[in-house]
Amino acid sequence: MKTDDLVALLAAGPVAAPRRAASRRLWLALAVGVPLSLAIMFVGYGPRRDLLAVLFWPMFWVKLLFPLAIAGAAFVMAQRLARPGVPVRRAWIGAALPVLAIWMLAVVVWIDAPQEARMPSLMGQTWRVCTASIALMALPVFAGAMAALRSLAPTRPALAGAAAGALAGGVGAAVYALHCPELTAPFIAVWYVSGIAVPVLVGALLGPRLLRW
Repeated sequence: MKTDDLVALLAAGPVAAPRRAASRRLWLALAVGVPLSLAIMFVGYGPRRDLLAVLFWPMFWVKLLFPLAIAGAAFVMAQRLARPGVPVRRAWIGAALPVLAIWMLAVVVWIDAPQEARMPSLMGQTWRVCTASIALMALPVFAGAMAALRSLAPTRPALAGAAAGALAGGVGAAVYALHCPELTAPFIAVWYVSGIAVPVLVGALLGPRLLRW
Protein backbone atom coordinates (compact mmCIF):
# COMPACT_ATOMS: atom_id res chain seq x y z
CA MET A 1 0.00 0.00 0.00
CA LYS A 2 1.28 3.43 -0.90
CA THR A 3 1.85 5.98 1.85
CA ASP A 4 -0.79 8.36 0.48
CA ASP A 5 -3.34 5.55 0.39
CA LEU A 6 -2.50 4.57 3.98
CA VAL A 7 -2.88 8.17 5.17
CA ALA A 8 -6.24 8.48 3.41
CA LEU A 9 -7.41 5.18 4.92
CA LEU A 10 -6.40 6.21 8.42
CA ALA A 11 -8.02 9.63 8.05
CA ALA A 12 -11.33 8.18 6.82
CA GLY A 13 -11.49 4.92 8.76
CA PRO A 14 -12.52 4.11 12.31
CA VAL A 15 -8.89 4.16 13.52
CA ALA A 16 -8.46 7.85 12.73
CA ALA A 17 -7.86 10.10 15.71
CA PRO A 18 -11.18 11.72 16.69
CA ARG A 19 -11.36 15.38 15.83
CA ARG A 20 -11.78 16.50 19.43
CA ALA A 21 -9.15 14.16 20.84
CA ALA A 22 -6.31 16.38 19.62
CA SER A 23 -7.84 19.52 21.12
CA ARG A 24 -8.59 17.81 24.43
CA ARG A 25 -5.06 16.46 24.79
CA LEU A 26 -3.48 19.77 23.86
CA TRP A 27 -5.71 21.57 26.34
CA LEU A 28 -4.61 19.05 28.97
CA ALA A 29 -0.98 19.79 28.08
CA LEU A 30 -1.69 23.49 28.64
CA ALA A 31 -3.57 22.82 31.88
CA VAL A 32 -0.52 21.01 33.24
CA GLY A 33 2.23 23.07 31.59
CA VAL A 34 1.04 26.64 32.14
CA PRO A 35 0.98 26.39 35.97
CA LEU A 36 4.47 24.91 35.88
CA SER A 37 5.67 27.75 33.65
CA LEU A 38 4.13 30.26 36.02
CA ALA A 39 5.79 28.49 38.94
CA ILE A 40 9.19 28.81 37.25
CA MET A 41 8.57 32.52 36.77
CA PHE A 42 7.29 33.22 40.29
CA VAL A 43 9.89 31.10 42.11
CA GLY A 44 12.93 31.69 39.93
CA TYR A 45 12.32 35.25 38.75
CA GLY A 46 9.35 36.91 40.42
CA PRO A 47 6.81 39.23 38.79
CA ARG A 48 7.87 42.79 38.14
CA ARG A 49 7.20 44.98 41.16
CA ASP A 50 5.17 47.53 39.24
CA LEU A 51 3.00 44.94 37.51
CA LEU A 52 -0.26 46.59 38.56
CA ALA A 53 0.92 49.95 37.24
CA VAL A 54 2.07 48.65 33.84
CA LEU A 55 -1.33 47.07 33.26
CA PHE A 56 -2.36 50.53 32.11
CA TRP A 57 0.52 50.87 29.60
CA PRO A 58 -0.27 49.86 25.99
CA MET A 59 3.18 48.39 25.32
CA PHE A 60 2.75 45.93 28.17
CA TRP A 61 -0.31 44.52 26.43
CA VAL A 62 1.54 44.42 23.12
CA LYS A 63 4.29 42.44 24.83
CA LEU A 64 1.75 40.08 26.40
CA LEU A 65 -0.75 39.61 23.57
CA PHE A 66 1.76 39.28 20.73
CA PRO A 67 3.09 35.87 21.96
CA LEU A 68 -0.39 34.74 23.02
CA ALA A 69 -1.57 35.33 19.44
CA ILE A 70 1.25 33.09 18.23
CA ALA A 71 0.32 30.45 20.79
CA GLY A 72 -3.32 30.54 19.71
CA ALA A 73 -2.47 30.03 16.04
CA ALA A 74 0.04 27.31 16.95
CA PHE A 75 -2.63 25.49 18.95
CA VAL A 76 -4.83 25.33 15.84
CA MET A 77 -1.88 24.15 13.75
CA ALA A 78 -0.91 21.46 16.25
CA GLN A 79 -4.38 20.01 16.61
CA ARG A 80 -4.71 19.83 12.81
CA LEU A 81 -1.27 18.31 12.33
CA ALA A 82 -2.09 15.71 14.98
CA ARG A 83 -4.61 14.06 12.64
CA PRO A 84 -3.70 12.34 9.36
CA GLY A 85 -4.86 14.05 6.23
CA VAL A 86 -6.11 17.23 7.93
CA PRO A 87 -4.80 20.37 6.16
CA VAL A 88 -3.24 23.17 8.16
CA ARG A 89 -4.91 25.68 5.84
CA ARG A 90 -4.05 29.24 6.78
CA ALA A 91 -3.36 28.70 10.47
CA TRP A 92 0.34 29.29 9.86
CA ILE A 93 -0.50 32.83 8.74
CA GLY A 94 -1.98 33.45 12.16
CA ALA A 95 1.39 32.60 13.71
CA ALA A 96 3.37 34.70 11.23
CA LEU A 97 1.24 37.87 11.37
CA PRO A 98 2.06 38.79 15.01
CA VAL A 99 5.77 38.44 14.24
CA LEU A 100 5.47 40.64 11.16
CA ALA A 101 3.43 43.18 13.12
CA ILE A 102 5.96 43.49 15.94
CA TRP A 103 8.81 43.73 13.42
CA MET A 104 7.03 46.56 11.60
CA LEU A 105 6.36 48.36 14.88
CA ALA A 106 10.01 47.94 15.85
CA VAL A 107 11.19 49.45 12.56
CA VAL A 108 8.92 52.45 13.02
CA VAL A 109 10.12 52.98 16.60
CA TRP A 110 13.76 52.53 15.55
CA ILE A 111 13.50 55.10 12.75
CA ASP A 112 11.63 57.58 14.91
CA ALA A 113 13.99 57.28 17.90
CA PRO A 114 17.01 59.59 18.37
CA GLN A 115 20.33 58.02 17.41
CA GLU A 116 21.50 57.71 21.01
CA ALA A 117 18.29 55.92 22.07
CA ARG A 118 18.26 53.24 19.40
CA MET A 119 20.69 50.72 20.84
CA PRO A 120 19.28 50.99 24.39
CA SER A 121 15.81 50.32 22.99
CA LEU A 122 17.13 47.22 21.24
CA MET A 123 19.36 45.78 23.95
CA GLY A 124 17.55 46.94 27.07
CA GLN A 125 19.00 45.71 30.35
CA THR A 126 18.13 42.02 30.09
CA TRP A 127 18.98 40.92 26.54
CA ARG A 128 21.51 38.38 27.84
CA VAL A 129 18.88 36.36 29.69
CA CYS A 130 15.68 37.03 27.73
CA THR A 131 15.92 34.31 25.08
CA ALA A 132 17.03 31.59 27.48
CA SER A 133 14.40 32.58 30.05
CA ILE A 134 11.57 32.35 27.52
CA ALA A 135 12.83 28.94 26.38
CA LEU A 136 12.98 27.77 30.00
CA MET A 137 9.42 28.90 30.74
CA ALA A 138 8.25 27.26 27.51
CA LEU A 139 9.68 23.88 28.53
CA PRO A 140 6.71 22.51 30.55
CA VAL A 141 4.21 23.33 27.80
CA PHE A 142 6.60 22.00 25.15
CA ALA A 143 6.96 18.68 26.96
CA GLY A 144 3.20 18.40 27.42
CA ALA A 145 2.41 19.31 23.81
CA MET A 146 4.94 16.81 22.46
CA ALA A 147 3.52 14.11 24.70
CA ALA A 148 0.01 14.95 23.46
CA LEU A 149 1.10 14.78 19.82
CA ARG A 150 2.95 11.52 20.44
CA SER A 151 -0.30 9.96 21.64
CA LEU A 152 -2.05 11.01 18.42
CA ALA A 153 -1.18 10.40 14.76
CA PRO A 154 0.83 13.23 13.17
CA THR A 155 2.06 12.35 9.69
CA ARG A 156 4.21 15.46 9.36
CA PRO A 157 6.31 15.13 12.52
CA ALA A 158 8.71 18.00 11.85
CA LEU A 159 5.86 20.46 11.29
CA ALA A 160 3.93 19.06 14.24
CA GLY A 161 6.98 19.44 16.47
CA ALA A 162 7.48 23.00 15.25
CA ALA A 163 3.82 23.80 16.01
CA ALA A 164 4.23 22.39 19.52
CA GLY A 165 7.30 24.59 19.88
CA ALA A 166 5.42 27.69 18.72
CA LEU A 167 2.62 26.94 21.18
CA ALA A 168 5.11 26.52 24.00
CA GLY A 169 7.21 29.50 22.96
CA GLY A 170 4.20 31.79 22.82
CA VAL A 171 3.08 30.71 26.29
CA GLY A 172 6.62 30.96 27.65
CA ALA A 173 7.05 34.49 26.29
CA ALA A 174 3.71 35.59 27.74
CA VAL A 175 4.64 34.19 31.14
CA TYR A 176 8.07 35.83 31.01
CA ALA A 177 6.39 39.14 30.12
CA LEU A 178 5.00 39.24 33.67
CA HIS A 179 8.58 39.52 34.93
CA CYS A 180 10.40 41.31 32.11
CA PRO A 181 11.05 45.04 32.66
CA GLU A 182 11.55 45.82 28.96
CA LEU A 183 8.79 47.62 27.07
CA THR A 184 10.35 48.72 23.78
CA ALA A 185 9.26 47.29 20.45
CA PRO A 186 12.81 46.69 19.10
CA PHE A 187 13.68 44.62 22.18
CA ILE A 188 10.52 42.54 21.88
CA ALA A 189 10.95 42.13 18.12
CA VAL A 190 14.43 40.65 18.50
CA TRP A 191 14.72 38.92 21.85
CA TYR A 192 11.16 37.72 22.36
CA VAL A 193 10.99 36.40 18.82
CA SER A 194 14.34 34.67 19.38
CA GLY A 195 13.03 33.11 22.59
CA ILE A 196 9.95 31.78 20.78
CA ALA A 197 12.08 30.53 17.89
CA VAL A 198 14.16 28.29 20.17
CA PRO A 199 11.38 25.77 20.99
CA VAL A 200 10.12 25.99 17.40
CA LEU A 201 13.51 24.86 16.09
CA VAL A 202 13.89 22.23 18.81
CA GLY A 203 10.43 20.89 18.02
CA ALA A 204 11.19 20.71 14.30
CA LEU A 205 14.38 18.77 15.06
CA LEU A 206 12.87 16.42 17.63
CA GLY A 207 9.59 15.86 15.81
CA PRO A 208 10.89 13.31 13.28
CA ARG A 209 12.44 11.30 16.14
CA LEU A 210 9.74 11.53 18.77
CA LEU A 211 6.51 11.77 16.75
CA ARG A 212 7.03 9.02 14.18
CA TRP A 213 4.56 6.15 14.21
